[in-house]
Amino acid sequence: MRISVPPGRAGRLWLRRRLATAARGLVLLDRRLRLLGAERDRLAELAARTGERWTAALAEAEIWTSRVAALGGERALRSGTPAGRVRVEVTGDHRDVVCHFPPDPEHLPLTSALLPARAACQAALAAGVRHAVALGAVRATEAEVAWTRRRTRALRERWIPGLAAALAERELALEEQERADWARMRRARDERPCDR
Repeated sequence: MRISVPPGRAGRLWLRRRLATAARGLVLLDRRLRLLGAERDRLAELAARTGERWTAALAEAEIWTSRVAALGGERALRSGTPAGRVRVEVTGDHRDVVCHFPPDPEHLPLTSALLPARAACQAALAAGVRHAVALGAVRATEAEVAWTRRRTRALRERWIPGLAAALAERELALEEQERADWARMRRARDERPCDR
């Protein structure tokens, strides 16, 4: 990796500052990685719990819809279907998901199982939305973890070694220049005629 460095001692100071900044950045990225890992684990547990709730709610909804179909047939199932769409609100922390269901049709019960079936289907839909939101949060956190790992690896494997190599090269060049200057000064002092 080739780094454009200012000339002379200013370049050494520039490289030292950049190296210190990169080291601080590496510490911060490592900390961020630990925090994101803990958050990802928490969200994965939440997604597992919401998945279990969704599976249970879906099984309950299937039981009730099969009862409606057995008691009233396809006509009863169609009459229990709402005319509007469900509106979903999700808060920023991915915990609170609110489903706003359309109002019930006017003439509902063709069968006594229709109302519990509607309630079970609404509960299953809400549980499914909560699970989808939890999975989305897990995926977003995993993407952040992957990005942070790439940045950490780039700093650790490329940027910091490149800066350290450029600093070592600059310090060697400055040492050689100082030795050459001292040698010139010594030679000039030795060649000066004595004034006695």
